[in-house]
Amino acid sequence: MAEKEKTAKKEKEEKNAKAEKSGKTEKSERALKERVKAAKKLQKDLVWKFPHIARKSPEQKEAAFSYCEGYKEFLNEAKTEREFVTAAVKRLEKAGFVPYERTGLKTGDRVYEVNRGKALIFATAGRRPLEEGIRLNAAHIDSPRLDLKPNPLYEKNGLAYFKTHYYGGLRKYQWTAIPMAMHGVVVKKDGETVTISVGEKEGEPVFCVTDLLPHLAAQQNERKLRDGIRGEELNIVVGSLPYDCGGEEELKEPVKLLALSILNERYGMTERDFLRAEIEMVPAFQAADVGLDGSMVGAYGQDDRVCAYTALTAGIEVEGPEYTTVTILADKEEVGSLGNTGLDSDYLLHFIQDLAEDCGADWRRVLRRSLALSSDVNAAFDPTFPGVYEEHNSCYLNRGCVLTKYTGARGKSGSNDASAETMAQVIDIMEEAGVCWQAGELGAVDAGGGGTVASCLSCLNVDTVDLGVPVLSMHSPFELTAKLDIYQTYLAFCAFYR
Repeated sequence: MAEKEKTAKKEKEEKNAKAEKSGKTEKSERALKERVKAAKKLQKDLVWKFPHIARKSPEQKEAAFSYCEGYKEFLNEAKTEREFVTAAVKRLEKAGFVPYERTGLKTGDRVYEVNRGKALIFATAGRRPLEEGIRLNAAHIDSPRLDLKPNPLYEKNGLAYFKTHYYGGLRKYQWTAIPMAMHGVVVKKDGETVTISVGEKEGEPVFCVTDLLPHLAAQQNERKLRDGIRGEELNIVVGSLPYDCGGEEELKEPVKLLALSILNERYGMTERDFLRAEIEMVPAFQAADVGLDGSMVGAYGQDDRVCAYTALTAGIEVEGPEYTTVTILADKEEVGSLGNTGLDSDYLLHFIQDLAEDCGADWRRVLRRSLALSSDVNAAFDPTFPGVYEEHNSCYLNRGCVLTKYTGARGKSGSNDASAETMAQVIDIMEEAGVCWQAGELGAVDAGGGGTVASCLSCLNVDTVDLGVPVLSMHSPFELTAKLDIYQTYLAFCAFYR
């Protein structure tokens, strides 16, 4: 009996010890779970990662895809800065904008001004006095391309060619063996201005730059990539048939003569008129959906017409804004914003001065109390070439419009570098409106760099920051953007204007 009691007591003690140990373990496990839960909450509160829009706001896909149908149509309509201005003015006038006559502005007035056919400013008068500042938004409407030289047409070995001079920072090898279209204007001796467009309509001939076949490219292959195709090799093929004079006598340069005769028949041009012309050769591609899911837009000239179009449509939509809105669609950004249609000139300043005079305001006070967006694209992270990016500070497709604090090269050379206050103000505007946005730099430090019109705006004593759309294959003949990012940029501009 004593032995049984002893055994029972021991079993009870072991059971109690086991229970106590189990209780401690459960308590420890509960405490651990609480700590993990608290850590996760802290991580959620403190750590930030820009979300994929399709996961965060899948309901926006339909609106984004619909918006981009109009965008693609516009890209096909406006492949040069002149064509962009023409197409934009047509839409502005339909929305009630009128040429600015400097006869006074009242709240809600909508005006525009064209600068030499290649740049455009439009404004909507706000409810607040002008001296409280305005909302400036500047994008550029020029893109890399091949311009015809002043004396471009020549014949060699039975082929007629145009000599070109490339415009902007392009990779020359990308511009060979692709269909190209001819766009531009000619001011004839009698003063008539003739618009040229060949290669865009179905059935029209296109043009191209030839390249070597791989079988004969051994010497060319030894060149560095940047010299794979040289500037003087970017010659456009324009014809191969001789002019038929109806006789046996051979004409000098008959293929060139036939090309000239066709231009003369269509546009009344002579060879001398090339000196009175601006003619651009651009890719003949039409804007297209890209990917099995159709989630991207592929097209020429999205840098920077993607920001210019979203700024245009947002500027048209806003009515009776709190601050006066001014949208600038500028020329010449790709060559340093120089010239009287580029933002390095004073035409924007003169427009602001005229607005101020109309409203009885001090233009200096207007500018220093204003806020500006330099609306330009940024380089989206490309997984095929990760080495030139810094992934923690890059922008990505489908994460929204990209806010770029500074651009420039190396030690921020040529950069505006927005202040913390300016960043905070623009971020607050977007977040209050529910806009999906992200931050990004233009590649890794010392990998390269670039600039925008931000420095032109900030030189007017205006707080300025860059905001735009991430782009893959920037400056190529066929650039890629994501429809969700395009739509978010449009929403960002709407919020900024309002």
